[in-house]
Amino acid sequence: MTLYFALTILICLSAGFAFLNQHLLKLPFVIGIFILSTMLSLFIISSKLWLNLPVEEIRSYIELAHIDKIILNFLLGFLLFAGGLHTDWNKLKLQIRPIATFALAGVLLSTLLIAFLFFGLMQLLNLQIDFIYCLIFGALISPTDPIAVLGILKQANVPPRTEYTIIGESLFNDGIGVVVFITLLDTLNTGLFSFSHFGTLFFQEAVGGIVMGLVMGYSLYLFLKSVDHYETEVLLTLAFVMAGYTFCNYLHISGALAMVVMGLMVGNFRESLTMSTHTKEYVHKFWELVDVILNAILFILIAFVLIVIEFKTTYIIVGIISILIILVSRFIIVYLPHKVVPNLLKLTNKEATIISWGGLRGGLSLALVLSLPDSEPKNILLICTYFCVLFSIVVQGLTIKKIAK
Repeated sequence: MTLYFALTILICLSAGFAFLNQHLLKLPFVIGIFILSTMLSLFIISSKLWLNLPVEEIRSYIELAHIDKIILNFLLGFLLFAGGLHTDWNKLKLQIRPIATFALAGVLLSTLLIAFLFFGLMQLLNLQIDFIYCLIFGALISPTDPIAVLGILKQANVPPRTEYTIIGESLFNDGIGVVVFITLLDTLNTGLFSFSHFGTLFFQEAVGGIVMGLVMGYSLYLFLKSVDHYETEVLLTLAFVMAGYTFCNYLHISGALAMVVMGLMVGNFRESLTMSTHTKEYVHKFWELVDVILNAILFILIAFVLIVIEFKTTYIIVGIISILIILVSRFIIVYLPHKVVPNLLKLTNKEATIISWGGLRGGLSLALVLSLPDSEPKNILLICTYFCVLFSIVVQGLTIKKIAK
């Protein structure tokens, strides 16, 4: 299968599912796409019982596509830049304390909580798994997914203050989660863990990503300021995202954080001096379209992961219980600082509830678990991650509006 043919299938499916969603389901865009893609995946899996579809051939194509690399090396940079570009920094900085608390301490605490609870579940079900895999699961499932959050909250009518807390947390905590994941994966491969190595890697990935984002954002600002030609300026933003994200990956620093910071700078830093009103409209519309198209492709890819999963009854039970583990840990990391140091976050109980339920998981978690080396623990974690993502997008995504009301 050629790249062009694969892209043609994805675009046609995106357009078809978007059309069906608008006419029949009338659900939020990403949820509708995800549900229809999941139904297609289930149809393909079940077809071997009553229809002569080449299921194994389809599965091999999906495995060869390396969905984790598509998400981590391509889609993530575009989507995070678009998210940062359309986010109001003045509103975001008003919630900087809860955002920083949940994005930093929240991810680390959640990783440990989930790891211990998950390890206890494995022991209870007599499943042998090393504790390092439990920590890895905690790290990859703890960050709330910025793409899922941004795609769903736009239509959920969540109060602005709460919305920007959730959005800000999701934009920044994935960088922390990825750093923790990379460190734990290195520990799995080498069998050695060092706090100095963790600190060095954290500084390199997280701080390096933020600094690179500031440098690229200011450089792009100077380029945009020097011309007044919307076609050129759109191309400049596209070039900076593609080259910048690739360069960050080459340097082993967080391209995700760099794209968020660069997007925030382009969308907020002296924007009236950077772009004319005419250019600003074209740049924002262009990135809105990129956001919509790539979101559709992303959620179809997420649903297609279902086809490559090898289900076992015990693993399904673990996957269902892991949803409860994720929900419990999320409520703890939100309510613990809210109750212990209320002046730090200054949240109401209702806001804390919405933030707890609004911690959605998505493509990032699945991409990370797919990047693990093949093993039986990977199969367990893949099923658990998929169940958590499925519950998060469909159940939490569809009910967050009602909870906000």
